[in-house]
Amino acid sequence: MSKMIIYQLLVRTFGNANPNCRLNGDIYENGCGKFNDINDNALNAIHDLGATDLWLTGILQHATTTGYTAFGIPNDSPLIVKGRAGSPYAVKNYFDVDPDLAENVSNRMSEFEELVARIHRHDMDVIIDFVPNHLARQYYEEHFGTTDLKTVLFEKNNNFYYIQESFKVPEGAYIRSGIGDKSGATGDYVEFPAKATGNDCFTATPGIDDWYDTIKLNYGIDFRNGEKHFSPRPRTWDKMYEALDFWAAKGVDGFRCDMSEMVPEEFWCWVIKKLRAKYKDIRFIAEIYNCSLYRAYLDAGFDYLYDKVGMYDAMRSIIEKRSGVGVITQAWQSTEGINDKMLRFLENHDEQRICSRHFAGDNAEAAIPSFAAEALMHGGPVLVYNGQEFREASNGEMGFSGDDGRSTIFDYWSFDKQRRWINGGLFNDTELSDKEVATRNKYREIIRVAKEEGDDSTGNFYDLMWVNERLYSQRCYAFIRGHLLYICNFDGADKVVKVNITQHILDYFGQKEKQERTIELHVPAYGWKREKIF
Repeated sequence: MSKMIIYQLLVRTFGNANPNCRLNGDIYENGCGKFNDINDNALNAIHDLGATDLWLTGILQHATTTGYTAFGIPNDSPLIVKGRAGSPYAVKNYFDVDPDLAENVSNRMSEFEELVARIHRHDMDVIIDFVPNHLARQYYEEHFGTTDLKTVLFEKNNNFYYIQESFKVPEGAYIRSGIGDKSGATGDYVEFPAKATGNDCFTATPGIDDWYDTIKLNYGIDFRNGEKHFSPRPRTWDKMYEALDFWAAKGVDGFRCDMSEMVPEEFWCWVIKKLRAKYKDIRFIAEIYNCSLYRAYLDAGFDYLYDKVGMYDAMRSIIEKRSGVGVITQAWQSTEGINDKMLRFLENHDEQRICSRHFAGDNAEAAIPSFAAEALMHGGPVLVYNGQEFREASNGEMGFSGDDGRSTIFDYWSFDKQRRWINGGLFNDTELSDKEVATRNKYREIIRVAKEEGDDSTGNFYDLMWVNERLYSQRCYAFIRGHLLYICNFDGADKVVKVNITQHILDYFGQKEKQERTIELHVPAYGWKREKIF
């Protein structure tokens, strides 16, 4: 199998070429990317980078301050919307796409379906977000909550949890969302009884840092005592299967499942098995941070798990020079036996940009050996976030989340490097700087080599650090995969690296006729090298 290379993009910002975005501006001032902006030129460029899968973020219809009542879509109170555009993870209709993303709102689903077909023609698969743990406070589609018994906190067949008090919007929420003051909102937001908030906040008064724009879904767990009421099956399970089936029928090839660990593994075991009976090749990726649940969620049917707590944190600590390269060994050993199931990344919509002032600054080169190691060590998938490959920094304040080093997911916005790459719909390098093009080429080369190695889970990886301790002081990490020696140089200076190939290594790879030796390679600053040794 070819190695899975996922390219993530937020549709809202991907095609937006407006150079004059205003802080907290609305869609009419700042503009918004569309499905149709992801044209053949864009897909050619993404495929040329090496992507096998395109993760389209922000597809499902979600809460927003933009009005679409003319199209039968109810307005949302700005008091419970994060930013002017709203969070893509505050879904208000599981069975529709976001109207912001359509050229013709009435034709929005057809435009999405055409995009799916276009991606498939470019020999890539389509991944979208499935948000199973929570939905928008003003979810309006008829599938959820309409028959709930609202006078009790918990009832197994309720879709939500009901706190017998009035919901209170966190103080200052309207200011952070760019409204300025309550006069910009259409009256107070009223919710009684209050529904539990998405991040397991079982109070009517969530804080500003809670997921106050969302409500927690009830899968049959009584959170007062942890008791599970799964037989007979709770209604929420069937409703969520219907949502997954709806999108799979439209040609979606996989789901990145938001905050998977907040949904019981028993549900995943049931729903993945049921969906695969109908769509045998459908794939599931778990956003998961609780390491103790990794193997249970793989057993439940997930194909891949986020490797954030282990490998991402390790690589970031090396790039920021808080740790030596030894943390890489610690990270992969913590997931030994399932390394080919770990999705590795250095950026995504939740993490700070490498080139932001909060991370590595303009030193994108410092991340190249990290990406090389992540992509080449094992057979699991690797992720590139749109703009990572040409040094997107996302410095400055854009709206709801402030100047936090992330590319906003809450606001209508555009980014200089992305606009220059769009180049009037050509999606080429002619308006990018030499530095930006060089960085993109480095990512492309790593991905090409990673795909040559393929999805090989036969245990042919060997960490060389235990017999090459001198490499720690050189800030170099060495390993063998297959017949190739790889050395990644995390230092800003060129290095001459000597690597011992011992008898144990030769025996491990069945090379008993060869002799122990030392291999010497010149590895460039913030670079990597490979050499065939068997």
